[in-house]
Amino acid sequence: MINLQNYSTQNIKNDILSGALVAVALIPEAIAFAFIAGVSPIVGLYGAFIIGLITSILGGKPGMISGATGSVAVVFVSLGIAVANLYPDLDKEALSMMILHYILFTSIVAGAIQVLIGVLKMGKFIRLVPQPALFGFVNGLAIVIALAQLKFLAPQNVENYSSWINVFFASFTENYVMYIIIAITMATMYFLPKITKAVPAGLVAIIVMTLVVYFGDIDTKVVGDLADLSNVSFPALVMPDMTLFTWESLSIILPIAVIVALVGLIESLLTLSVLDEMGGERGSGNQECIALGTGNVASGLFGGMAGCAMIGQSVINFTSGGLGRLSSFTAAMLLIILVVSFSDIIAVIPVAVLVGIMFMVSIGTFEFSSARRLKYMPRSDAFVLIAVTIITVLADLATAVIAGIIISALVFAWKHAKISAKTALDESGKKIYLLDGPLFFASVTSFNEQFDVENDPQEVIIDFKNARVMDSSGTEAIDALTDKYQKAGKKLTLRHLSNDCKKVLKSAGPFCTYEEDDPTYKVAANI
Repeated sequence: MINLQNYSTQNIKNDILSGALVAVALIPEAIAFAFIAGVSPIVGLYGAFIIGLITSILGGKPGMISGATGSVAVVFVSLGIAVANLYPDLDKEALSMMILHYILFTSIVAGAIQVLIGVLKMGKFIRLVPQPALFGFVNGLAIVIALAQLKFLAPQNVENYSSWINVFFASFTENYVMYIIIAITMATMYFLPKITKAVPAGLVAIIVMTLVVYFGDIDTKVVGDLADLSNVSFPALVMPDMTLFTWESLSIILPIAVIVALVGLIESLLTLSVLDEMGGERGSGNQECIALGTGNVASGLFGGMAGCAMIGQSVINFTSGGLGRLSSFTAAMLLIILVVSFSDIIAVIPVAVLVGIMFMVSIGTFEFSSARRLKYMPRSDAFVLIAVTIITVLADLATAVIAGIIISALVFAWKHAKISAKTALDESGKKIYLLDGPLFFASVTSFNEQFDVENDPQEVIIDFKNARVMDSSGTEAIDALTDKYQKAGKKLTLRHLSNDCKKVLKSAGPFCTYEEDDPTYKVAANI
C-alpha cells in the first residue's frame, strides 16, 4: 500500500511528476495495442488503467508500470482469428463484439492462472533465466519498442508500411515535421537532465511541443488522429456473456489464456529483474504474480484487455525519479482522468513527441555494454544473447526466454558431462577409483568409460568423495555397474555416498560402506 508517511516532499514531487509523464505516454500505447488486438481503443485504455491501478497498490516492485502491452496483444490476434473461424456467418460488428467477449473471458482466466502461480510461489523460477538471456530479452525488447513506433510515423494516406524503408521515405517527404519534433524531443530528453532534474525532461518536451504545435497551427499527426476519445467514460462492470461459450470455444480460450498468463508473467518478472539491477533493491516476484493476476481478472470484468509490466514506461518512470508506489498510482489515475475529462487536450498532443520519448526509452533500455562484452563472453553465452534478441524481435518474448533457458541448460549439461577417475592400488592389491565430477544424465557415458570390469582385480573400491550423484540417472548407472562387477564375480565397495543416495540405490545399496565424512547432499530422483 501507499504509505505517505514514508515520503519526503521531494519523493512526492518526483513520483507525481514522473507519474504524469508516464500517464501521457501510456495513452497512445494503449490505443495502439488495442488496435493490434482488434478491439476498440477503449478496451486498451481500460486495461491500462485497471491493471496499472491494482499493480501500483499490490505489486512486488514499487514504481513498476503495468498496463496493456504489445506482447499480450499479439497473442490476442490469434484468438481473434480462431473466433472468426468459429463463427464464419457473423457480420463485422457482431464478430467484433464476439471477439471482445472472448478477450475479456480469456483475460479473466489468464489472471486466475497468474494468481495461482503466485500463490504457489513459482515466481522464483525467474532466477532460472541466465544473464545472457536477460541481456538478450532487454536488447530485443528495446528493438521492438523502437520498431513499434514506425506505425505512428506512417502518413495517413500510406496504406502499406510493412517495410520500414517505405515508412521512412513516405513519411519524411509528406510529414517531415514529425521528424523535426522527434529530434527536438530526443535532444530535450538528452540534454535537459544535464542542466536540471527538477522536472522530468519528457514531460517538459510534451508540454512545450504541444503548445508550439497548437498555437503555431503546425500540421502534424496528433493523438486525436489515432482514435476518437470523446466517448470514453469511467469503466463499469461488464461480465462476458457466458452463454456464448461451448466446449469448442473453451478449447480455444484455455490454451490462449495459458500463453497470455505465461507471456505476461515472463515480461513482468524480467522487467522486475531489470529494475532491480537499476535500483539495487529487490522486488517480490510472487507478489507481482498475484498483483498482475488480480489486475487482469479485474480488467476482464470491467471491459479491459489483459496486460503486464511495460519495460519502456517502467524505465521512463524510474529514470524520471518515480521510485515509489505513488508514481505508478498517479500514472493510472491520471490516465483515466485525462482520457475522460481532458480528452480534448490529450487529442492535440503531437504523436511525434511520444515517439521521440519512446525512441529515447529504446536507447536507454538497450544494453550497449552487452555488445562490448560479446568478444569476451564464452561462445555459448554470446550465442544465447544473440539468439534471444533475434527471437524476441521475430517471434515473442515467451518463446525467446524459454529458448534461452533451454539453450543455456543444454550448454551447461554439455560442459559438465564429463567425470574423471584416478586409479591406484592399495597395499592389499585392491584397485581404488577416485572419481571427480558430477554424475547425472549427461555424464553417465563418461562414468561408464572409466571402469575396466574385465581386467580389474577381485576387489575394487569406488570412492565418490570428490564426485556427486545428482539425479536418478546417476544412481541407475551405479546400480548397473554394480551388477557388472557382481556378474564378473568381483567384490565392489562404494565409499563416500550420501545417505540419500544410498537409500535410492537398489542393486548397489548393500555394497555401500559407512564413512565418517560421508556427504549429505540430496539426489534429484524421480523413482
